[in-house]
Amino acid sequence: MEAISIGMLGLGTVGTGVVTIIENHQDKLMHQVGCPVKLKKILVKDLNKPRAVEVSQELLTTNEDDILNDPDIDVIIEVMGGVEHTKEYVLKALKQKKHVVTANKDLMAVYGTELHTVAAENGCDLFYEASVAGGIPILRSLVDGLASDRITKMMGIVNGTTNFILTKMTKQGAAYQNVLKEAQELGYAESDPTADVEGLDAARKMTILATLGFSMKVDLDDVKVTGITKITEDDLKYAKQLGYTMKLLGIAKREEEKVEVSVQPTLLPETHPLASVNDEYNAVYVFGEAVGETMFYGPGAGSLPTATSIVSDLVGVMKNMRLGVNGKSAVTPQFPKQMKGPEEIFSKYFLRLHVFDEVGVFADITGIFSKHRVSFEKILQMPLKDKELAEIVLVTHHASLKDYEEILIELKDLHAVKEIKSSYRVERGER
Repeated sequence: MEAISIGMLGLGTVGTGVVTIIENHQDKLMHQVGCPVKLKKILVKDLNKPRAVEVSQELLTTNEDDILNDPDIDVIIEVMGGVEHTKEYVLKALKQKKHVVTANKDLMAVYGTELHTVAAENGCDLFYEASVAGGIPILRSLVDGLASDRITKMMGIVNGTTNFILTKMTKQGAAYQNVLKEAQELGYAESDPTADVEGLDAARKMTILATLGFSMKVDLDDVKVTGITKITEDDLKYAKQLGYTMKLLGIAKREEEKVEVSVQPTLLPETHPLASVNDEYNAVYVFGEAVGETMFYGPGAGSLPTATSIVSDLVGVMKNMRLGVNGKSAVTPQFPKQMKGPEEIFSKYFLRLHVFDEVGVFADITGIFSKHRVSFEKILQMPLKDKELAEIVLVTHHASLKDYEEILIELKDLHAVKEIKSSYRVERGER
């Protein structure tokens, strides 16, 4: 059978991994799809840049049209990153009847629906397993492995940079800025870490997961996002004292036909499986009505793990080519989007306050919670060096987000409260 020709956009860390796997696993790919797989052209910015993998100069080009307009190229692998100009390349490829495999979470979170429509119109596959959680096959598991189930909740550590930072802060008692600097020196964090530490990267991934898992078109703007930049050593110390571990969690939850999607620092019981996911590793916890609880764990980034997902998608495209079913695997969302309001989102909360150490202060605070019918599960009260102040740490029972936000506003206005130091969601782990 004639070789399948591949064009690749980008040859950075992930692209290098793709070249390595395609070159080293030819026998495996040949066995899977029954024909050779050939990289025909790779788009790069600089032809002479030193690279971690040896590539013939004849394969390289700085002109995207050498790939997008080549009628012999069957599949485009997009690993160049970016959104707007990359979208134009992908649209052009699909309209030229070329199948596309991408690792671009930013692109799919923003333009996934539009690109899927164009792919279907042109009988093309558009696969993007590598866009979420690197080497973990989570999207394929949701679309295929759990296709018969009804997913009710997904909870995930989907950003390795923030998990590395929080692991170091927790284990070493180190300050956020010091650990961020270490993460940058080790290459886990970018020189501008905003997308990671403010939760934006995780939010894009949760948009994709929620859309696929709930078969509902969830947009990036629907995700409520809080990053890790304000977490302190004291927060982690008290969390540990109360039996919790702090993680930046993506949470997508469905009840009846309404959903909530958020990314926020969250306290998990130390016994929860996600609590032991450390350093740069990722994990996604999935609850299905039939299957119950499942967890997908593995490397969330890196050249070869991410490239493994890309080449697995490539195999999927090639199998579809042999069967003549390209462009038929995309399923349009089954349900109209219905997002929960604050009065429908329930959770426990961790709250740390600095209060004036006076008679009746605690009664005033409990009065505010009682008015909103919110009770306490755990309470710590500690003296501070400043003799006039005391520190109170609370974990509430379940409360609606609406009630909790109103409580925070009333606490800020209370004379006895000098400062709300921190506030975090607390997850039990069960449905």
